[in-house]
Amino acid sequence: MQTFSRFLFISLLTATVALSGVATAQAQQKTDFKVAWSIYVGWIPWGYANDTGIVKKWADKYGITIEVTQFNDYVESINQYTAGAYDAVTLTNMDGLSIPAAGGVDTTAMIVGDFSNGNDALILKDKTSLEEVKGQAINLVEFSVSHYLLARALESIGLSEHDVKVVNTSDADIVAAYQTADVTAVVTWNPLVSTILEEPSAKKVFDSSEIAGEIIDLMVANTDVLKDNPDFGKALAGIWYETMAIMTADTPEGTAARTAMGAASGTDLAGFEAQMAATKLFDKAEDAVAFTASPDLPITMDLVRNFLFEKGLLGSGAPSADVIGIKMPDGTVLGDSANVKFRFTTTYMDMAAKGEL
Repeated sequence: MQTFSRFLFISLLTATVALSGVATAQAQQKTDFKVAWSIYVGWIPWGYANDTGIVKKWADKYGITIEVTQFNDYVESINQYTAGAYDAVTLTNMDGLSIPAAGGVDTTAMIVGDFSNGNDALILKDKTSLEEVKGQAINLVEFSVSHYLLARALESIGLSEHDVKVVNTSDADIVAAYQTADVTAVVTWNPLVSTILEEPSAKKVFDSSEIAGEIIDLMVANTDVLKDNPDFGKALAGIWYETMAIMTADTPEGTAARTAMGAASGTDLAGFEAQMAATKLFDKAEDAVAFTASPDLPITMDLVRNFLFEKGLLGSGAPSADVIGIKMPDGTVLGDSANVKFRFTTTYMDMAAKGEL
């Protein structure tokens, strides 16, 4: 789903130097917008919407232009957004807090698209129980949601990272790594999970369905850009929910859409639908609103921010997990209310639910 490697800190240092100027430049009314996305079952609808004219349709409705760009490198898409080159980007709740927010970019989660409900998994070689993870070397993308999933899995059986060894491994290399004799455990995400599970030795012992609602996939936008250009938010919401209606329909058009999305993500219709089955997709705006406004979201974000603080991912010298303020839809703030840099809003999803776009 997503990667986060050590080189990111170099990118953040570079981006942070220019952030104050970038934020000032972006905080104005404009008509041309840029959106970045990367391959994942919950984000590939943006590519389909762009290819089929849905993006242009909604942009035209509001008299704006929206350029949608696919990135093959998830981290790079977020770095580009953080540096101000893009107005919006697809990312997870964890990465939104640890990268742009920690880098000083005030960011708003304006579309809560889905949460992983089995797409992320811990896989052991020739072992069938989670308890057998103790003492093993675990290959995963360090500091990514895979790392978070491992921490939650270990916690569920009374273990910690002191009981295993984390081996940082690129998502591009993890399938090949599993096939070597030395690698006996991996944590990764789909479609890599499905590929690894084709190996007879591979046994899934924990997945994201056991921490349902914690790994959340979002469309976020620069808060100042969104504030000064609400039509941009309205257009994005319109694009998303029209695409959702098409891709989830039990119609020839729906099947064609899912087939196209599967091909674009390197699989077929069956493979893509299997990934959809492991995803709680918020295709109805009212369901997304209910999830985002739920009292469970602050609990989840508290878990996430504490994990990030423990890993040193909330900024150099951060004194506590409270260093960054996270604002919820009801106005309550986790952390420093004087330094709110990550926000959840139901505004645009609610407009879609009420037919007000």
